[in-house]
Amino acid sequence: MEIRTKVINSHDKTPSHSDEFIKGLWRENPVFVQVLGMCPTLAVTNSAINALAMGLATFFVIVMSNTLVSLLRHAIPQQVRIASYILIIATFVTLVDYLLQAMSLTLHQALGAFVPLIVVNCVILGRAEAFASKNSAARSFLDGAGMGLGFTLGLLCLGMVRELLGSGSLFGFMLLPDNFEKWTIMLLPGGGFFTLGLWLLVINYFNRRKVQS
Repeated sequence: MEIRTKVINSHDKTPSHSDEFIKGLWRENPVFVQVLGMCPTLAVTNSAINALAMGLATFFVIVMSNTLVSLLRHAIPQQVRIASYILIIATFVTLVDYLLQAMSLTLHQALGAFVPLIVVNCVILGRAEAFASKNSAARSFLDGAGMGLGFTLGLLCLGMVRELLGSGSLFGFMLLPDNFEKWTIMLLPGGGFFTLGLWLLVINYFNRRKVQS
């Protein structure tokens, strides 16, 4: 009976603030564990700079929307909560869209329609509904920061591999010699699926090794 009580209490324990942040980096990574937001993950990761820009844009939106949804969670009627969350997310996406245009028109054009499509990114709406609407602003901020950073790291992992093998460069700087035979397919949609599959294979391998040990 005593052992069972301890097990139940351990499950009921509220995660620490650091856990809320760290879980998005590895244990619940949106790209490699939950496999969410695949549209921008596969579409804009043909270069590291595009991946970083999309990741940071998503990071900003998820952090701000999570925090605001949490602050307004008692004021938003249950019947219109999803519509309200989308409106909040769309507001921050519009702000990011204008900032990108002001900072770099070339980068904004490279990302194309995928910046406005952040509005329907299931990672952001999912965190608003599943977490921010039920937790404090501090926890929601950390949850959004962890998930946003995890999403950014996922995009970067794909973007760096695809740019390095497809163009021989990284963030626009040539790293491989001129005689390197570039893998053009890595810059095409098929290369995105191939790279994502390889990363999932590697991560699942290490997760299995960790469980077995």
